Amino acid sequence: MLRQIVDIFKLELMLQLGLASLLGGAIGLERELGGKPAGLRTNILICIGSVLYTHLSIAMVGGATDPTRVAGQIVTGVGFIGAGTILHARGAVVGLTSAATIWVVAAIGVALGSGFYLEGIGTTLVVLAVLAGLGRAEKLVQRQSMRSMINVHARPGPTVLEDLETLVRRAGVDVIGVASRQENVDLVIEFDTRGSKRLHDQLMITLLHHDHVRTVSTGE
Repeated sequence: MLRQIVDIFKLELMLQLGLASLLGGAIGLERELGGKPAGLRTNILICIGSVLYTHLSIAMVGGATDPTRVAGQIVTGVGFIGAGTILHARGAVVGLTSAATIWVVAAIGVALGSGFYLEGIGTTLVVLAVLAGLGRAEKLVQRQSMRSMINVHARPGPTVLEDLETLVRRAGVDVIGVASRQENVDLVIEFDTRGSKRLHDQLMITLLHHDHVRTVSTGE
């Protein structure tokens, strides 16, 4: 009888870990394809860890104490991991979506470890819909949200103009026009762009970190 209970326990745990790998991997793959900091392996490991902690806490306490205390500790621990994905520099904050995704993936793991399989699968589908579907809609809205002229003063160089134009185009904003001129010892480049304020803030930081750039200013 005891042997059967152990076998059932192991079988259920393997099922939960398998689902955690599948569901966490689906969300992680979407993040990985988008080039986000928390990708495939991170989300799988967080989901698996949440399942194991939850499953073992329920099995070990045996009604002697509150098993939800472990779930609370999982939330706290995942909060530290999520904080590591958030970057802040000169007023621009990036990585909030990745941090929120990690938090939800941990919740999916807790649901699976508690035996709420349909809830875990349903939540995964909703998360994928939000990340993929609403992400595209957000980009369409952002591209129409703000038009700005970015003025860059840089030290002249053989490929400075091409390098800076490449940085601007990779930032996710739409480049409407580019103009350049020599002003004293500086090369002045004007980028006519359209995009969200968040993308413009990130672009400003990227340009300022270029070795040849002296100053960056913007005006609508």
